[in-house]
Amino acid sequence: MKVVTSTQMAYIESEAYRNGSSEEEFMENAGSGVAEWVDFFIERENLADHVYLLCGKGNNAGDTFVAGCKLLEKGYSVLAYHLVPTTKCSPLCQINKNRFISSGGKCREITHIEEELLFQEEGVILDGLFGTGFQGIAREPFASAIKKTNESLFPILAVDIPSGLNGDTGIAEGPTIQATETLFLGLPKTGLFLLDGWNHVGKLRYVDFGLPAHYIEESTCDFTMIYPPLVKPYLPPIINNRHKYQAGYVIGLAGSPGMPGAALLSSLAALKSGAGIVKLLHPAGMEGELALSPFELIKVPYAPNDEHKILDLMNTASATFIGPGLGRSTQVRRLLREIFLHIKKPCVIDADALTLIAEENIPIPENAILTPHVGEMIRLSKQSTLKAYTREFLQMCQMFTEEHKITLVLKGGPSFIFHPGEAICVNPYGDPGMATAGSGDVLTGIIASLLGQGIEAKKAATLGVYLHGAAGEEAAAMQTSYCMIASDIIEHLPQAFWSLK
Repeated sequence: MKVVTSTQMAYIESEAYRNGSSEEEFMENAGSGVAEWVDFFIERENLADHVYLLCGKGNNAGDTFVAGCKLLEKGYSVLAYHLVPTTKCSPLCQINKNRFISSGGKCREITHIEEELLFQEEGVILDGLFGTGFQGIAREPFASAIKKTNESLFPILAVDIPSGLNGDTGIAEGPTIQATETLFLGLPKTGLFLLDGWNHVGKLRYVDFGLPAHYIEESTCDFTMIYPPLVKPYLPPIINNRHKYQAGYVIGLAGSPGMPGAALLSSLAALKSGAGIVKLLHPAGMEGELALSPFELIKVPYAPNDEHKILDLMNTASATFIGPGLGRSTQVRRLLREIFLHIKKPCVIDADALTLIAEENIPIPENAILTPHVGEMIRLSKQSTLKAYTREFLQMCQMFTEEHKITLVLKGGPSFIFHPGEAICVNPYGDPGMATAGSGDVLTGIIASLLGQGIEAKKAATLGVYLHGAAGEEAAAMQTSYCMIASDIIEHLPQAFWSLK
């Protein structure tokens, strides 16, 4: 799914209007879709059947008034708070406000926020103050309205974008709606994923307002967004008569004395993601620390100066992973230099191996998949002056992949995938609880497993990031974002795979 700027979206819509599409019909479809999501959300969360509309002056407010009309038809109690005099609103906003009132909806024009903007009954708030073209800082009375809305602690569903957020840059200069869910219309906007945006959007939900598909196909975009129909075809096929080596033979070079956990998490994640056989190469002397590893994991110790033995073994695998818990000793630095020069199999490079690449300027194997977090990416690129999660930072990451001929997964909230010659891809799935030690090691194992099952690098990275995020959401639903740990993500991988099957 394409991710566009507000200007790109406006151009797509203007082309549709120029060729006979109706703005009124688009608004009707948008409002109807928003109402469907509100209805679904209230039923799912078992909430009171009361909805507050928070409306400004533009077509975003018009969409919200249409949603209010549809919710009235469904039997909801709907109260609109309008912060702008009707005469200053867009024509379609005026029409649908009057329609809302004539349908039995209650509407109050607000001039004194503290006294008049009241959320007395339990319910859901539908945010339609500003649209995606908003820039700058929300002024009064909008600033106070946003603050009071956030303080209500009621669920907030934002129409297209949380009010106060810049739809292009993701900057929130002033008060900004803290949405529980954002119901984006047609296509997601770039600002939802950049800078402050991801902290305000909550869960993203798609609302189709009837924009003909060919306008979307012909449009330009900054990047694309992962969604299940995109990655479902990437699932490795399963044939009835396969054996374990056909199912994927993965070897990991990971772990060091005192650091067995990262290696075990990656190895177990590879097994649970479909690999038929996983071997862990580890320094001799760790046998005791690895004694409680999964029964299915094959452990192979190596001694200092075993570089050629290790390399020969790794080149028998379908795919490899290198780095989790590996340490940064002189021996490891020498080992990696030898391996990276001669590795012939697809590999995922993470953790300590990334740090050593940055410190030692070790050549990166072509076609490798690197999985840095932001700090590691800054060290790799030596671009410490760029601010993370800006358009410029993402372009730098893309240039890095082009230069080194690799695939790159930038881990974070949200995660981005980069590949030479292809559009940047963003993953909207996951949970803040995944910011826990070992979560990245789990991702490494998942991607290595998919590589081992014959999936090409870009698809393995994209599918792996989706499965990792979806499993994280399932884990958080069971454990809460506070209590989940990395191994919980592995436990919920079956649900992530089921979400695609």
